[in-house]
Amino acid sequence: MPRKTRKVEGQPLSTKRVYEAPSHQDGARFLVERLWPRGLRKEALEARGWLKEAAPSDALRRWFHHDPSRWTEFERRYFEELDRHPKAVEPLREASREGPVTLLYSSRDREHNAAAALREYLEATGGR
Repeated sequence: MPRKTRKVEGQPLSTKRVYEAPSHQDGARFLVERLWPRGLRKEALEARGWLKEAAPSDALRRWFHHDPSRWTEFERRYFEELDRHPKAVEPLREASREGPVTLLYSSRDREHNAAAALREYLEATGGR
């Protein structure tokens, strides 16, 4: 399945399921989940980093529970969390100045997951 790619600060920003094979087009890969993906050994992950602090809080993650009917409110709450913790996304902003960035997630839902919301947030806030 094709991954979603958009631009932030002039560089492509993509989301990709962590279980998919890495590609040279991925650029800098970052896991943006609060919890480690099931069935994946830490040494098997090809990524620049694991940005737990850029992921939704445990309380928000549990509230959302991958329910698409809660998506709009989830994004609103998640963006508020990110606004309160701008340093959490700074590694992503720095990497996007160098080249493409891929946000890795484990959810089966390719449209309603934290990486998709984070991509939207980064696009909306641009260089902030």
